[in-house]
Amino acid sequence: MSDLIYEGKAKKVFKGLEPHQYVLYFKDDATAFNAQKKDVIESKGILNQKIASQVFQYLENHEVQTHFIKSLSDREMLVEAVHIIPVEVIVRNITAGSLCKRLGIEENIKLDKPLIEFCLKSDALGDPIMMEEHIYIMNLATHEEIQHIRHEALKINTLLQKLFDDLGITLADFKLEFGKTQAGKIVLADEITPDGCRLWDQATGKILDKDRFRKDLGGLAEAYQEVLTRMTEKALA
Repeated sequence: MSDLIYEGKAKKVFKGLEPHQYVLYFKDDATAFNAQKKDVIESKGILNQKIASQVFQYLENHEVQTHFIKSLSDREMLVEAVHIIPVEVIVRNITAGSLCKRLGIEENIKLDKPLIEFCLKSDALGDPIMMEEHIYIMNLATHEEIQHIRHEALKINTLLQKLFDDLGITLADFKLEFGKTQAGKIVLADEITPDGCRLWDQATGKILDKDRFRKDLGGLAEAYQEVLTRMTEKALA
């Protein structure tokens, strides 16, 4: 494999063999609470790479532009090189997690319409919540770019809700990142996996995401495998 560019909590990024391409390597590391809690979960990286590849392909099939090119191996994904916009986008359909802690809202309330929140992508600051105006005064993105990202996030939410609903899974919320290509086009980047989504089994309420690690419930790899198995059996269209 070629030169390492960056190593994050869940992935390593390497230069690809072709210009303007990266290789993402999915690790087995599990972190929570801004990496204050850490562990290694065997096969987690393999499961996440396979889930992310299927999700990206599904979104591409529905005219969402992403950095995904193809899956290279169990742990490796080939993507278009992008400059990540340092703004995390959280889409919420049901109240849960930090939203409830910050505002004192009861959990598991279905929202009348999706809520979009922005966070500054900064481990050092703990990814603080941002108002849209903060993005502009920090020159992280233009108004036009954020409106495009908001539009894409809502479109992705509609598609993912249908995807997971067909699998008998409720999508409570999820995190997105976007990046700019060499040509200046904004595309969906990073990953969409149970690491960054809240996924609940519709029949039992079983948690099928990283909250199993956050809440010391155990069975993280088994839950991710269940999501992957349902995806594979459904043959996403």
